[in-house]
Formats: sequence, C-alpha cells, structure tokens
Amino acid sequence: MEYTKKQQTNFKITALKKQKPSFLKIIHPPKKENNLFYPLAHKSWDEVEHNALITQLYSGKLTMGENVLKFEKQFANYFGSKFSVMVNSGSSANLLIVAALTLLKKYNFKEGDEVLVPALGWSTSYSPFSQYGIKLRFLDINKSSLNIDQEIIEKAITQNTRAILAINILGNPVDFRKIKKVCKRHDLILIEDNCESLGAKFESKHTGTFGVASSHSFYFSHHLQTIEGGMISTDDKDIYEFCKSLRSHGWTRELESDDYSKNTYTSKFENAFKFVLPGYNLRPNELNGVLGQCQLKKFSKFLEGRRKNANFFKNLFSKSSFCQIQDSNRESSWYGFSIILSGNLKNKREYVITELTKQGIETRPIVSGNFLKNPVEKYYKYSVFGDLKNIKDVDENGFFVGNSHKDLKPQISRLFDILDQLNKTIN
Repeated sequence: MEYTKKQQTNFKITALKKQKPSFLKIIHPPKKENNLFYPLAHKSWDEVEHNALITQLYSGKLTMGENVLKFEKQFANYFGSKFSVMVNSGSSANLLIVAALTLLKKYNFKEGDEVLVPALGWSTSYSPFSQYGIKLRFLDINKSSLNIDQEIIEKAITQNTRAILAINILGNPVDFRKIKKVCKRHDLILIEDNCESLGAKFESKHTGTFGVASSHSFYFSHHLQTIEGGMISTDDKDIYEFCKSLRSHGWTRELESDDYSKNTYTSKFENAFKFVLPGYNLRPNELNGVLGQCQLKKFSKFLEGRRKNANFFKNLFSKSSFCQIQDSNRESSWYGFSIILSGNLKNKREYVITELTKQGIETRPIVSGNFLKNPVEKYYKYSVFGDLKNIKDVDENGFFVGNSHKDLKPQISRLFDILDQLNKTIN
C-alpha cells in the first residue's frame, strides 16, 4: 500500500512524539517563556511553525531553495513591491542595498559622497555606508515622532549630499511626502530602513516601498520571526539582480539576465561559478523561508493585536505627567512603546529602570539613544548638523518596553501604575 506525502509526514511526526521527553520539549515547549511579567518580546510560533520545520527537515532540503523563493514572491506581493530578496538578517539587507547602489553606475553613489541620517538608529543602519566610503551626516530627530527631523533636512544638504536614509523608528513612518519632495528637488537617493516597522503605512501605502530599496528584519523580537532573516524590497530590477548576486558570493547562478541564463549544458557549466561582483555569503536557508511563509499568513492578526495594545497604551499614557510617548498620527505597526521620562521622573531613569526590573518588566534604550556616544564612531567619517538637542533628551531619559500580538493590557496597566506611583513618591 502506498501513502501520500502528507500521510508520510504525519507518520514521522507521530514517531517523533514517541521519542524521549527531552525531544518532546522542543516540539511542545512550555507555555511560560520566562520569569518576566512583561518581557520585551513574545514568540509567535505554534504547532504550524513546528510542524513546518519538521517536515522541511525530513525533506533533506535545507540550503536556500524553492521555499526562500516562494516567500520572497509572497512578501513582495503582500507589501507592494516588484521584487524582494531574502537574506540572513536586516543588517545584511542594509549592507547589500548600499553595496548595490555604489556598484550600479547609474546611481553615481560613490566614495566621498554623503548620506543624511538620523542620530537615532541601529549600528548596521550606518556601518554599510562607512564600509563603502560614504560619509555620514547626522541630523537631530523630532522628539515627538522620534524620526529624523524633516524640518531641517533641506538645511543640512551640502554639495556632497547624494542620499537620505529614512529610518522608521519603532513602527512609526516618517513623513514621506516631505522627504520625497526634498529628494526630487535635490536629486537625492532615498533609502529606507524599515526593520522596525513592517506593516506600517503612510497615506495607505506600506513603508518599505517609498525608497529605491528598503530593508526588513525577521529577528525574534520583530513583527515576523524566522529565527534569523531579513528582506530587501525594491522596484528596480537592477538592484534586485545585484542583490541576488551579492547575496551569493557575487556569482551569476541565480541571475535572470540573458547573458547568464542560456539554457544549454555548456552555458550552465561555464556560468556555475562565474563571479561578476565583489559579493558575500548572506543567504538564508529553507527553514527561514518556510517559517516566513507560515508567519506571513498570520501577519494581519499579529498587526491587529499590536494595534489593540497600542490603543490601550496611548489612552493610558497620553495624558500622564511623568512621561512623553511617541506621537504617531499615521498607521504605525507599533514595534514597541517608547517612554521619555518627565516631571518628577526626569533625570531619574536609572532608578526607574531598576524598579521596573524588580517588577519583572524588561526595558531597553530607545534603539541606540544618541548613536554618536558609541566608541564605534571613531571608525566613521561623519559630520553633525546642528546641536542634536532632542536626541540628547531621548538618550538621557528615554527607554522602551515591548509590544506583541498578545493581549498586554495587564502588563501595560502594571507599568503605568508603577511609574505613576514612583512619580508621586520620588523626591
């Protein structure tokens, strides 16, 4: 008697369940993830992801293949870009975007040019520019939105400025209408770092679709979780082809160009290891691709849960006397909840964080705080426009707590009560 593939898979899963208990813990992990009352992130996997992983493991196909390609196409269709390239992290996505833009002659983006960046961001939002000889020009942020201060962008432009990096902070979109106008007037390249803002929209259009290319992250704490993983989105086929080659050693094997895709044995043999770009190995694997497909099907529910938590958070915190929260009058995807201490709690962050930690509430700085305080700055060629006064306050008084697809009303309420009590009793 012959069995279908689905039946064979079910038999294998049943057999696994008969293994020793230590293995069962991997298939059915305990519901309690840690001892924290309010952790920074929650897992979003269930038996769908677990079974998909097991099935893929038994297939024997683990290195990048058809499931990565399938997820790339689904991702592009879902969020509204022509092309997507999956890589092993959002950081790698940033690296390949900068590499492609500097290698493609039509963009005329070269060593010695300058990119405008907000002083609030992640290290690998900046480092790729430095690694390709692009000078960073740091601008202050808007204290309400936490994004780059769009009112000073035009003033900060110099004769060497060739690009703007728009980082959508904690799920909150920048004002792309204003930034696009500046880019058009001054012939600047717009690049998006959307790693914290998957699912956010500006004027009914998804973030990650406004620049020539954008980066996304699927790390554990992010909106989609694929263990490790990232994505590049673009409407430019040249960037798409360059990123595919750069992702895989700089070879031609996955390119669609007529120069490399001749369907003859000789051409396939000759092009199997033909290297045309100074590439890397930043490929994801099939497990990442399978997980991405599973997670994407749940994404609308994930986003709905995050926005419900955000509404509760805003209603509770917006009129408080002890902090300022992020102003998002657009369709944020609410990566997390930022808090900038004020009133009696101003300049008391260390004490506040200590008390929150005692209560099992996990916190982090708002992204990096003022990035230029980090020792890595000595490796960058950069300049600063203005006095960065807003980022200073965020750096000294800011922190953020996590958001999730899960109902966090008890956690958010407890957070508010603690801060409110501290505000009333602190000297």
